[in-house]
Amino acid sequence: MSEPIAQPGRDPDADLPEDVMWQGKFVTAKKRGRWEYASRSRGIRAAAIVAIDDQDHVILVSQYRVPLGRICLEIPAGLIGDDDGQSDESAEVAAGRELEEETGYRAARFENLGSFFSSPGMVSESFTLLRAHGLTKIGEGGGTESEDIVVHRIPRSGLAEFVARWRAMGHGVDVRIAMLLASVDLLEGERK
Repeated sequence: MSEPIAQPGRDPDADLPEDVMWQGKFVTAKKRGRWEYASRSRGIRAAAIVAIDDQDHVILVSQYRVPLGRICLEIPAGLIGDDDGQSDESAEVAAGRELEEETGYRAARFENLGSFFSSPGMVSESFTLLRAHGLTKIGEGGGTESEDIVVHRIPRSGLAEFVARWRAMGHGVDVRIAMLLASVDLLEGERK
């Protein structure tokens, strides 16, 4: 028999009106009571892809991120339905497009691992996490002409060392890489 899941009470500001402080094409700044937060404009969501090839290498990307003021190491990801007329695009279709554009890999199929929130105390943005299976290299990747993405193919067993070297160079690391680091540590713990 499983334990009941404890749930916190509702925040006193939850039922107050939501005020839009500023809205751009992609981001909206909002306020509700004492809470200030950002959301994606137009209800846009994101697809984030865990891509591990048949040789147990993780496919990652890096690019300069203006909000951070530095290069950031990330799992491949992109917006769902951000092109005009594509508001009904599925997370799987977006993931396929983004994986090919950013990394040059095509997946035979995607496994939907669910929706997650990146920083729920500050941002209402959600992303759908997908696991890519059956990877085939079909191109160089690098993103669209407005992007300058570098593709990294890292042995999963060497990921922690790669991330440590990356940080030592002063670069940023996307929080979603933490789940890959945890899975490596957990797997290594099982082998000991």
